[in-house]
Amino acid sequence: MKTFFLSCERWSTVVAMWGACAMLALASALGMFQILMRFVFEEPAEWTEVLIRFSLIWMVFLAIPMAFRQGAMVSVDVLYRWSPRPLRRVLDWVVCLAALTLIAVIIWWGWDYARRGGVQSMAGLESVSMFWAYLAMPVGGLFSILGIVGNLIDPQRHELETAQ
Repeated sequence: MKTFFLSCERWSTVVAMWGACAMLALASALGMFQILMRFVFEEPAEWTEVLIRFSLIWMVFLAIPMAFRQGAMVSVDVLYRWSPRPLRRVLDWVVCLAALTLIAVIIWWGWDYARRGGVQSMAGLESVSMFWAYLAMPVGGLFSILGIVGNLIDPQRHELETAQ
């Protein structure tokens, strides 16, 4: 069961990371397009700024699961280093429960915010609902749950290995 969960978690984290990379590429391409339109053709495209902003928001929420999985988010390095080995596992559980609580709040309020924002439209893109922009919070939160639990089951301490 542990192996199956970790393989599902690995797959979902990779999918989320690819989504984050795609959002970064989209934001970069739209930024270049905006510069080209504004300064070369002197015809600014107002819609690009809105899409850049929301693609960056999606990028952040889709990249968070990878950070959780690598143990690079909620960092208590000093406490972890100074703790005896049996207490370290307790500390892992405390950090996991705190992170899951935070993500649960983000999912709950993010979904509520997305539902309420569904009646709004994006400035510059009046045909697109704000629901799609706000949906980044609960979607990223759902991916993060798997990364948090995956890091509890199979801890990775990349931030401790590279710390000075």
